[in-house]
Amino acid sequence: MSTPFPFTAVVGQDDLRLALLLNAVSPAVGGVLVRGEKGTAKSTAVRALSALMPEVDVVAGCRFSCAPAAPDPACPDGPHEVGPGVQRPARMVELPVGASEDRLVGALDIERALAEGVKAFEPGLLADAHRGILYVDEVNLLHDHLVDLLLDAAAMGASYVEREGVSVRHAARFLLVGTMNPEEGELRPQLLDRFGLTVEVAASREPDQRVEVVRRRLAYDDDPDGFAGRWADEETAVRARIVAARKLLPSVVLGDGPLRQIAATCAAFEVDGMRADIVMARTATTLAAWAGRTEVLAEDVRQAALLALPHRRRRNPFDAPGLDEDKLDETLEEFGGGDGSNGSGGSDSSDGSDDSGDEDPDPDGPDGGGGQPPQEGPDGGNDDGSGESSGEVPAQGEPSESGQAPSPGAGEQAPVRAAEPFRTKVLSVPGLGEGAAGRRSRARTEHGRTTGARRPQGALTKLHLAATVQAAAPHQRARGRSGPGLVVRRDDLRQATREGREGNLVLFVVDASGSMAARQRMSAVKGAVLSLLLDAYQRRDKVGLVTFRGSTGEVALPPTSSVDAAAVRLESLPTGGRTPLAAGLLRAHDVLRVERLRDPARRALVVLVTDGRATGGPEPVALAGRAARLFAADGVASVVVDCESGPVRLGLAGQLAGELGGTAVTLDELRADSIAGLVRDVQGNSRRAA
Repeated sequence: MSTPFPFTAVVGQDDLRLALLLNAVSPAVGGVLVRGEKGTAKSTAVRALSALMPEVDVVAGCRFSCAPAAPDPACPDGPHEVGPGVQRPARMVELPVGASEDRLVGALDIERALAEGVKAFEPGLLADAHRGILYVDEVNLLHDHLVDLLLDAAAMGASYVEREGVSVRHAARFLLVGTMNPEEGELRPQLLDRFGLTVEVAASREPDQRVEVVRRRLAYDDDPDGFAGRWADEETAVRARIVAARKLLPSVVLGDGPLRQIAATCAAFEVDGMRADIVMARTATTLAAWAGRTEVLAEDVRQAALLALPHRRRRNPFDAPGLDEDKLDETLEEFGGGDGSNGSGGSDSSDGSDDSGDEDPDPDGPDGGGGQPPQEGPDGGNDDGSGESSGEVPAQGEPSESGQAPSPGAGEQAPVRAAEPFRTKVLSVPGLGEGAAGRRSRARTEHGRTTGARRPQGALTKLHLAATVQAAAPHQRARGRSGPGLVVRRDDLRQATREGREGNLVLFVVDASGSMAARQRMSAVKGAVLSLLLDAYQRRDKVGLVTFRGSTGEVALPPTSSVDAAAVRLESLPTGGRTPLAAGLLRAHDVLRVERLRDPARRALVVLVTDGRATGGPEPVALAGRAARLFAADGVASVVVDCESGPVRLGLAGQLAGELGGTAVTLDELRADSIAGLVRDVQGNSRRAA
C-alpha cells in the first residue's frame, strides 16, 4: 500500500481542510461535498484524511464492523455478545462511478437461497464503510440508481438488500465525502442536501504558493516515505487535536442566542426544510470544540453558515452556489442578542470565566478555528450569492467561454437576456434503447417494470421467480423430488428483463442569424432553449450546443453533462448575419458522428431552433434540405422549434421538419400547459414517412 500524501502538507485550501477536520471530529455534521476545478488537491486531501481518523473498536471477525459495546442485534454475522473487541484503523472506502448495485450494497446468492434455503450474503462497499469514510470521486457522475441507494442508506443508517422475498439488513453509518468538477454537471438536489457541508476550491493565483505546491509534490513523488516522515510531528499533533475535540464536544453549550441566529439565518436565505438548521447547529458546536471552547460564539455561527448553506440556497440548477456575506452579517447582527448573555450573542464571553475563547488557534494550522471567511471562488472573487444572475456573463458582446470569437456577419447584435423559463412538454426518442440510466426515453435497464425473462448471462442479479418455477416444474419427477421443496438447478434460473428510462444526448442547434435577431424574439427563443435545458437537467441528459450565423456553424459547447455550461454559452450568444442553415446542420451531424463513436449506446435527440429560413451560401434552401435528409437517413430523432412570428407565416420550419423526419412545434406548443395537441414521442412524422 502506497504512503498517502500528508494531510498537513496540503498547501492552502484552508476551508477544505477545516470542513474535513470538522467531520473527523463529529461525523454527525453529515459529510462534505468538495466542488472545484481539476487539479486542486480535492482527492489528495480526502485520501489523506483517513490517516488522521482515530482507530475504531470492532467485534473480532465481524464483517460489518459492529461496535463491541453495542453490537447491532440484526447483524448478519451476529448475534454478538457485549464484550471487548479489537482496534483497527478507520477505513476509507472509495465508490467507483461505474460500480454495480451488487458491489455497493452486497450480493445475495439467489441460487443457494432457492435450492438450499440459506442466506449466503457477500457484503458490499456500504458494509465496508460502516463507521468509516465513504468517498465518491466525481460524485456528480454517479448513476441514478446508485444515488438512490446512497440516499436510503444515509437517511436510515442501514442498508437493505431485497431479492425476491429474501432480505438482508445491516448497519451503514458513514462519513460521506464527495468531490466533483461542476463543469461535468450538477448533483441531484436530494443528494446535494445530504452533504452537511460544501466547499468551493480553486488553484491559488499567488506565484509563491503555486511554487510551494509544486515543490512539495515533487518531493513526495521522489520519496513518499521520507516526505511523510518529515510531516509526522504535524500529523500527530492534528490527530491528537481531533481526539481532544471529540472529548470536549459533549461539553459544548449551544445557547439560545446562537440557536436563534442559526434559525434566523436559515430563514433569511430561504433554505428548504430543517436539515440546514440542524447541520448549522452541529457545525457551530463542532467549531467551538475544535477551537477548544465550551460555548458557541457568533463567529462559529457565521463560519457554520458559510460551510452549510451555499449549496442549499440554489433555487434552480443555474444559480451559482454561494452566500451574500453582507446579508449574512446583517442577519447575525440583528439577532445577536445584544448583550451576549447566555453565551449567545457576540464574540465576548458572558462572564469571562472561560478564557479559552480568547485563545487564538495556531494560524498556521489547518483549521481557522471558527469565524474564518471562505476562500475566493474559482473566478478569483467571492460569489455574490444573490441568486439574481442566473448564469449571465459579466460583459456582453465578448467572445464565448469556449474562446471562439464570433463569426463575421453583418449587423451583429449584442447578446440579449433569456426570457423566463417554463415547464416544457416531454420530448423523447422513439423505440427502445439501452443507454445510460436517465428519465427521458424508454430503454432496457436494470431497474424498472418487469417485461419478461431470459437465461442469465453471467451472475444472476434480478430473478424472475415465476419463470424460474415454470422452467423447473416439468423436471421435478426426473430429479427425484420427494418433499414439498422445489428442486432447482442452475439451468432453471431466469433473469428478469426490465424496462425503464434512459438519458439521451440532446443536441441543440440554434439559429443565431439576423432573421432571429429581434430582441424580444431572441429573448423568447433563449427562454425556450433554457427551459429545455432545465428539462434536460432533470432527465439526466447530456447536452451539446451548435449555433449558426454569418457563413458557418460553430460548436458552442461539445456534448457534456454540464447543463450549467450550456446555459452560460446560451446567455452569451450574439446574433446577426445571414442564415447558413446547411452549415449548422452539417456541423451538428458531425458532432453526432463523433459522439456515436464515443458512446454508441446513448441515443440522440436533435432540437433545431429556427424560423426555417436559409440565406447563407449558394443554393441555401437545396443544401439545407440535403443536409436535413442526412439526419433522416441515420434515423436521428429530431424536433424543430418553429420561431417564425408575425401575421404572415411561410411554414418553412414545418417543411424542414419533414426533411429531417421529425416533428415541428411552435414556441407556444412547447409549453407543458399548452392546449395544443403535441404528441409526447417524437415519432409522428417518421411513421408517416415510413
